[in-house]
Amino acid sequence: MIKEKNSVLRKAQFVADIVLTAASFFMASYISEAVRPGVHDPGHTYLYLLYIILPVWALLLKYNKVYHSIRTQSVLSSLWSVTKTALMGGLFLMTSIFVFKIWGLSRAFIFIFILVNTSAFAVERLLLHAFFHHIRRRGYNYRNVLIIGTGNRAIRFFDTISSHPEWGLKISGFIDKDPGKKGRMIQGKSILGTLEEIQGILIEHHIDSVVFVGPRNWLDEVEKIIVPCETIGVQIQIACDFYPNTLSKIHFDTLGNWPLLAFMPPPHYGGFIFVKRAIDVAFSALVLFFAAPLFIFTAAGIKLTSPGPVFFRQKRCGLSGRVFELLKFRTMVNGAESIKSSIEHLNEMSGPVFKVRNDPRITPFGRFLRKFSLDEFPQFINVLKGDMSIVGPRPPIPNEVEKYDYSQRRRLSVKPGITCLWQVAGRNKIGFSDWVKLDLEYIDKWSMSLDLKIILKTIPAMLKGTGL
Repeated sequence: MIKEKNSVLRKAQFVADIVLTAASFFMASYISEAVRPGVHDPGHTYLYLLYIILPVWALLLKYNKVYHSIRTQSVLSSLWSVTKTALMGGLFLMTSIFVFKIWGLSRAFIFIFILVNTSAFAVERLLLHAFFHHIRRRGYNYRNVLIIGTGNRAIRFFDTISSHPEWGLKISGFIDKDPGKKGRMIQGKSILGTLEEIQGILIEHHIDSVVFVGPRNWLDEVEKIIVPCETIGVQIQIACDFYPNTLSKIHFDTLGNWPLLAFMPPPHYGGFIFVKRAIDVAFSALVLFFAAPLFIFTAAGIKLTSPGPVFFRQKRCGLSGRVFELLKFRTMVNGAESIKSSIEHLNEMSGPVFKVRNDPRITPFGRFLRKFSLDEFPQFINVLKGDMSIVGPRPPIPNEVEKYDYSQRRRLSVKPGITCLWQVAGRNKIGFSDWVKLDLEYIDKWSMSLDLKIILKTIPAMLKGTGL
């Protein structure tokens, strides 16, 4: 009977991944030489890169949690973790080339290396999954599991395990608080005893893992389970689906010596928060650089058509309601905010939002800027400063936020953005309730691909001139 030694397996996987990374480097050098023969041999010319690649890859492999147990991990999840490592490493190398101006380094070689490394990692993970799934289905490399609880949650947990024989988990039986239930059968397995009898049950049935799936009112009894498990050296886990209808993602954290069970509301950025921020900075810097002539033209147009400053600065609410100063090209007469109260009766939007299509304060040149959303371009400066993101809910005015109900305030749980779903789904033609609904849909379903889709859809929306 093969018993999985997690620490040994993880160390072996780590060593194998480092060896595969080095092998991918030399394989890429041979492919690069075959594609461009006689130029140079990257395997020798770029050998110094291995001193950078290997430690960076080692850190990324750990950061992306590649070595979590693959017993219950899906193949796609496992493949994504190693693919993400190779892609992040490639992004690091390409960024280093740009920042440190290593112009003699072949971009083609880096691309081939990342492709070979990703393929090697993928093949390794597929072979590992195939091997362990095969032997577990044949009854090897299994773990005996004891379930604490006999209610509906415990039965659903049992059914989940039974439907995945490749996990190699065998249910030895159940435990209940009621002594009168001892010996009864649930799903073909026996109730082995009570919480007070757990120590003897652990020894008699050679239990490897205990899972608490009892009701919440049993939590005060957990110490009766933890102490004997710790004494004998048996792993114990607690099912944390106490609030199954919550949108939050559950994970564990520590604060000093305090272990914490955290409910993290959407969006679930994870490690992608750094990628999102890097894209925000890089994209905004490029836009501001290439749009410099447009800035000059716009500034001149504003100055020539109406007295007052080029930029309009306004207090807006950002992440968690923090107030920041938003920048826009001025499209209204100077001092427009001071006469807002006199035209509030013209508001065309429901809810705590003020929008007037034919706002008398807008200048003729300002109307042109708004039509094609050119007035929004200075907000890329706000993105560089970190107050905003390229994609996210539009930042509201503080007095609008004061009128929000609790559910609407969830719009402030992420950084505000220059564009979001509502701007590509009708913009000013939709009401405030639909606006909020689309913002919350973005937050709940966030992904890098969703951000990309919104950016791509925003461009034609701007060119059509549908702005207010």
